[in-house]
Amino acid sequence: MFAVLKTGGKQYKVSQGDIIQIEKLEGKVGDKVTLDQVLMIGEDDKIDIGSPVVKGSQVTGEIVNQAKGPKVIVFKKIRRKKYRRKNGHRQLITHLKITEISKK
Repeated sequence: MFAVLKTGGKQYKVSQGDIIQIEKLEGKVGDKVTLDQVLMIGEDDKIDIGSPVVKGSQVTGEIVNQAKGPKVIVFKKIRRKKYRRKNGHRQLITHLKITEISKK
């Protein structure tokens, strides 16, 4: 069984037991999280597609780790004008282990 869910403005295809890296969710390591924006659920040859979400379905996961992503350098430059700006950014991320995909 797999599901396509939406969180943090992105879509993820997950199965039970997968560990995914998503944008930061509130909670501590070991907390249970329920995601209810499930766009599609597939089981064997049967697929349910929501419009926009599948009603009564949810994905449950456990927070494995809260961390920061890799550093991204943001560099702006206008040539011949002595304009240079250099900034860095590290996105906060959550590692989530999918424990259950349920459909009612």
